[in-house]
Amino acid sequence: MREPQGLAPRRSVSLKGGLTAGFVATVVLSFPMIGSSVLGRMPALNPVGDIVRVASALAGVQLPAPFGWVGFFFIGAVVCGIAYAFVEPSLPGPALVKGLVFGVFIWLAMMIVFMPVAGHGLFATALGLPGVAATLVLHLVHGAVLGLTYPHVSGAPDRAEVWPG
Repeated sequence: MREPQGLAPRRSVSLKGGLTAGFVATVVLSFPMIGSSVLGRMPALNPVGDIVRVASALAGVQLPAPFGWVGFFFIGAVVCGIAYAFVEPSLPGPALVKGLVFGVFIWLAMMIVFMPVAGHGLFATALGLPGVAATLVLHLVHGAVLGLTYPHVSGAPDRAEVWPG
């Protein structure tokens, strides 16, 4: 069946591509987080610990520390990866821009939903400006890697243009 004239062809959603790109982006994001922890930088900014604390409070039982990493990878790879696969066709620009825009939206969701629940206040005011800026940078890194990886693992390399040429 042919697409009606004047409309852009529909782009398929690749769940496998979203999961793969989400996993790759989450692995990349883990390195600066681990490095910051090892170096003792910004100890108040600990999303993995926050996931354990919030999940423990919801479950009514203290969960082990590794649960935080499981939750972190579930959110970063599964939730964000699948969400990206669905919204990628409607995001503006080439792959890098799509990823950065997605990263900002995920950051906003974290600032408005998760940070208050974790006890850091709306927009993580308890962490101060350095914590807020660090979370934005981390989400931009995650989004950029997700955006640049997705076209290659989703079977749509024609959408892999990094910047308009």
